[in-house]
Amino acid sequence: MGVVTVRNIAIGQGIPKICIPIVAPAREGILKEAKSLLSLPCDLVEWRCDWYEDIFAEGTGRILADLREILGDKPILCTFRTKEEGGARNASPAQYHSLICQMIEEAASDLVDLELFSLSGSLKQLTALAREKGVKTIVSSHDFSRTPSREEMLNRLLQMEEGGADIAKLAVMPERPEDVLELLSVTCQFSDGAGHIPLITMSMGELGCVSRLCGRIFGSAVTFGSAGCASAPGQISAEELSRILQIL
Repeated sequence: MGVVTVRNIAIGQGIPKICIPIVAPAREGILKEAKSLLSLPCDLVEWRCDWYEDIFAEGTGRILADLREILGDKPILCTFRTKEEGGARNASPAQYHSLICQMIEEAASDLVDLELFSLSGSLKQLTALAREKGVKTIVSSHDFSRTPSREEMLNRLLQMEEGGADIAKLAVMPERPEDVLELLSVTCQFSDGAGHIPLITMSMGELGCVSRLCGRIFGSAVTFGSAGCASAPGQISAEELSRILQIL
């Protein structure tokens, strides 16, 4: 598995990095959450801008500038999660593409999330643009209804790498314990040589919670913890997550 360095954080090396999402709907709440993260075990921060009520009117620039002032040198991941992949609001393909371009062109965040299936026709173009602007990309796929076959999960990760991702991300929903094992097996296979970039994987919900804790063993480089409101099923608090990761 490769290593991607973002500011002072080496993703893909050592203990999985803890990322805490900010999911407030208004500017005041977003900045309040950001300030609260300074006292928590947090390696990077994800601003889930799909939660922001003024995202289509204001875009991302103003909030990202505010977040940078508060968070200092802590890496910032900017994500608009579409409704189809578990996000907070709908976006047309044109709106989504426009927002992604804006995030990259402004170069105000360190990393940008690109959904594999929402940008299938322009993924390589956007990852190339991000590389030109010095922005790292996480290409992602979220399946809230099932755990695909091992072959399909591995294929998605390989598509992300082929599309120019710096980091690949796959989240799936288990229906039985064996589904969690399948996800962990694919994670191990990719990180052990099938892929050449860092990856983030998780099996969601209560059943898949263990996958958020054992990344160092199987190869997942980042895990998401909450600081109040969780952004996905199965997230646990960042403080608990940090204690467990240190023990493991």
